This record gives sequence, C-alpha cells and structure tokens, in this order.
Amino acid sequence: VQLQASGGGLVQPGGSLRLSCAASRKISSIHTMGWYRQAPGKQRESVATITRARVTNYADSVKGRFTISIDNAVNTVSLQMNSLRPEDTAVYYCTVTYYSGGSTWGQGTLVTVSS
Repeated sequence: VQLQASGGGLVQPGGSLRLSCAASRKISSIHTMGWYRQAPGKQRESVATITRARVTNYADSVKGRFTISIDNAVNTVSLQMNSLRPEDTAVYYCTVTYYSGGSTWGQGTLVTVSS
C-alpha cells in the first residue's frame, strides 16, 4: 500500500492547516494511522495517532491544538492543526501500523510556520 499525504505549506503563527493522508487501497489489516514529524536537526517524533476504534494519542506539545481523525471506509487520516507555532515547522509523515506489527510510511509533507 502507498500513502499519499497532502495539505502542507506555509502559514503564519497562529494559523491553521489541515493535513490528509490516503492509503492507495482499503486495507482491513490497518490497526493505527498517524502522523510523525521531523524538524531540521531533530529526531522524528510522534505527533498524533488514531486507531480504527478511534482511540487517539497526542504529543504533549500539540494537545489542545491538533486534532486527528480517521475515515475507516476509505483509509484516510487527517490532522487539523490550529494555533500553529514556529516550533511546529517540520516535515510531517503519515504512517500506518498493521495488526501484524509492520508499518508503512508516506513521503512527507513540509509545514512551515513563519511570519
């Protein structure tokens, strides 16, 4: 399966962006979908994840600002990002984890928060 992420771009501090990620085909073996990010010079970190049962998990730095959602029918996960800060600048990667424990990563989409 391939993951196609979209929605990145340049936004001013305090602004909003919505990222979306669609799997190339419906995969019933997907357990969790989520977003990670990697800022320049930093390690990749988990931003938010959501299971097919819609159990969510957020990094402390984005709680209350970001919302992850999933559409199981079309294997799409979205990340609504509000009140963006310069420190949110990073390449955001979509990922899926299967019940078997394996995972697939998307190509990444750049989010730049700057005035």
